[in-house]
Amino acid sequence: MTDLELTKTRRPGCDQRRVDDEVLAALRDYDTATKAGDIDGQVAFFAETWRSNSGTTKAELREQLERQGDRSGDAGKRFVLDDATVVVDGDSATVDPVKLRSPTGNGAFEFRMTRAPEGAWRCVSIALSGLADAPAEEARALRERILNDPERPGYHFVIPEGVAMPFDPNGAIYWKGRYHLFYIFQDTRLGRKADHWGHMSSTDLFHWRHHPTGLLDGMYSGNCFLNREGVPTILYHQHGLGNAFAVALDDELNEWKKLDSNPGSRRLSETPGITPRTREGDEHHGKYRSWDPFGWLEGDTCYAIFGGQRPAIAKSPTLEGEWKYVGDLFAHGVEGVPLDEDVSCPDLFQLGGKHVLLCISHRIGCRYYVGEWNNEQFHPESHAQMSWVDNSFFAPESLVDDRGRRIMWAWILDEPLFGTRSKHGWSGTLSLPRVLSLGHDGLLRMDVPEEIEALRCGGVGMGPLTVPAGEDLTADDVAGNSLELLVEMDSAEASAYGIKVCASPDGQEETSIFHDAREKLLKLDTRRSGPEDTPKAVEAAPFELKPGERLKLRVFVDKSVVEVFANNRQAIARRIYPSRPDSVRVQLFAVGGDACVHSLEAWQITPSNPW
Repeated sequence: MTDLELTKTRRPGCDQRRVDDEVLAALRDYDTATKAGDIDGQVAFFAETWRSNSGTTKAELREQLERQGDRSGDAGKRFVLDDATVVVDGDSATVDPVKLRSPTGNGAFEFRMTRAPEGAWRCVSIALSGLADAPAEEARALRERILNDPERPGYHFVIPEGVAMPFDPNGAIYWKGRYHLFYIFQDTRLGRKADHWGHMSSTDLFHWRHHPTGLLDGMYSGNCFLNREGVPTILYHQHGLGNAFAVALDDELNEWKKLDSNPGSRRLSETPGITPRTREGDEHHGKYRSWDPFGWLEGDTCYAIFGGQRPAIAKSPTLEGEWKYVGDLFAHGVEGVPLDEDVSCPDLFQLGGKHVLLCISHRIGCRYYVGEWNNEQFHPESHAQMSWVDNSFFAPESLVDDRGRRIMWAWILDEPLFGTRSKHGWSGTLSLPRVLSLGHDGLLRMDVPEEIEALRCGGVGMGPLTVPAGEDLTADDVAGNSLELLVEMDSAEASAYGIKVCASPDGQEETSIFHDAREKLLKLDTRRSGPEDTPKAVEAAPFELKPGERLKLRVFVDKSVVEVFANNRQAIARRIYPSRPDSVRVQLFAVGGDACVHSLEAWQITPSNPW
């Protein structure tokens, strides 16, 4: 093949191929003349009507080339048309894209040609290629479409593009000074729809850098831990095959090696893989599934939780095996929770002198157990939910950072039961990071990391003031849909009191957040948050104030996400979809008695997502 690779044409037939060859021959002659510094050959390529973008004529071009003298530098130039298409219409033709490869720079161009009376093809114009820029224009159009979505959160992490179902966060690890987080998404780059792990990293938990996708095909739920050599290692569910391992090959965590012992590998027949092999008569035969795993290294032993309705513990001296079942994950049950309740997306860690098992049930969403890990079993002492009315808060994932903070994320579904709202070309939202600690009552304490304060701007404050029973008191200086609110209230008489966000002036749209003193619940009411076709529910979490204790709400509004933290010991997250541009008011309210607002602080939150 010559330096000028001219290969692709559009029009069939012998006569047409002959004409195409003539057009390409003219380009080949121009390429040869340019590299040789042949001024006559270069000028002859252009028609008499040709003008450059700056208005230079054919005669002026000759003068310029003659003044430049030595053109040996052009010897390194070449035109490549391996992706080009030739379109001929009578005595006119276009060739696009013509790719310039030069030591001083590259480019892609469209050449328009005309057939001169003597039959030679001459160039009438050169412009930037439209075809070569098509991928960039498509990407730009999608980005503009996403940016114009009024429901897209600005500081909750969202998928950069596309509809991810599922969108579980996975593989969280603090490594070499950065928070790394992976997430499930799907595409057809392999010629069929497949699940991959997207990858992002951050130094501050809110500004994320996207990495190349290094974990492809069949990647379902899993975690990341350090192996015996101190190298990040992922244990994940290989969709349709069973649980599997991948080991990092670089400190950016961009490149990974899937083990030869994984299910589906060519060497699986030589190795047992991570899923223990059992036979009829084995005490563990037929009991367990190779399902959502969680792995860790304890001393010299590798352990793994296999999720499902009967979660199991397996262990091995090495990653490659031989893996054997230890037995059931749970030593016993806890009151009010069926022992066969689905345990998926498990995450086991130490916290406050106890062990915590984060997980989901596909039926009820995110939940956790607190207890003890000993004698190769988990002994639960208590259980609590993190999602109540449905499963919309889903798939928890956590890490511990260099400050010893245990930080978790979860997937906030667009709608319950895995519904999506994808008209703007994306679906996939994570919760704010939550810093977890353990209270004396054996329940988790939760708050947003202090790094979010760097996103605050335009702070205002008000109070103390009284909210009369049955009235909505508008905070005149506070409005918007990208907010942080800190409100401290109490009431000796009110049956319910709290704050409304994303409220319209006439009250037709509003989202209510309040303490139900009679039922001892923290509630987030989205029944009036948006139009009839949007999710409507009252999420209600157990929450009781102690005698004399004030209600302290920390509320985050981020377009279509509302997250609420109450007195650091309860949290709720929901999606809302207001339809009115004036649904931006913040109001305080009380029912059944007056309430005292000791203070209200508010900030606008600057978006941290790139788009």
